[in-house]
Amino acid sequence: MENIEIRTATTRDAEALLEIYSHYVRYTAVTFEYEPPTLAEFRGRMIHILEKYPYLCVLEDHRIMGYAYAGAFHERAAYQWSAEMTIYLSPGAQKRGLGRKLYEKLEDKLRELGILNLYACIGYPTEDDEYLTKNSAAFHEHLGYAKIGEFHNCGYKFNRWYNMIYMEKIIGKHTSPKA
Repeated sequence: MENIEIRTATTRDAEALLEIYSHYVRYTAVTFEYEPPTLAEFRGRMIHILEKYPYLCVLEDHRIMGYAYAGAFHERAAYQWSAEMTIYLSPGAQKRGLGRKLYEKLEDKLRELGILNLYACIGYPTEDDEYLTKNSAAFHEHLGYAKIGEFHNCGYKFNRWYNMIYMEKIIGKHTSPKA
């Protein structure tokens, strides 16, 4: 992994990022979306996120291998010190340290923004199957996230029900915030 670069994603990257995401939509229950968004819709999502939060991509030998971004945990003002995390890696790019590097960089950027709490909303099977495993939860746990809640049978995809869990990581001190 000598030629690894992590940089801010731009809308020029949208096609490559959408290709990665579309794999998860079509072939997994990692996302509960049924159809991939259009390129225009995906770009719009990126623009909305980039207005306030970091959106990063990881490249290996100048090829995009994955991306991660943070978004609002909830829109209400009192939640402004919390963010929800999202990460997708190209098929075959997992378990090589790229996700860790991407998330660590994202966490650094979020700390700079004054974010204190990180949340991950993760599809979670009762038993691993061909569409969803517990690997995402294990990845987050390895990075210091703790499971804080589980919603049962709340997502239906591929003719079966899936649970969803929330995981949390605290990355800052909870003192009185600055205005």
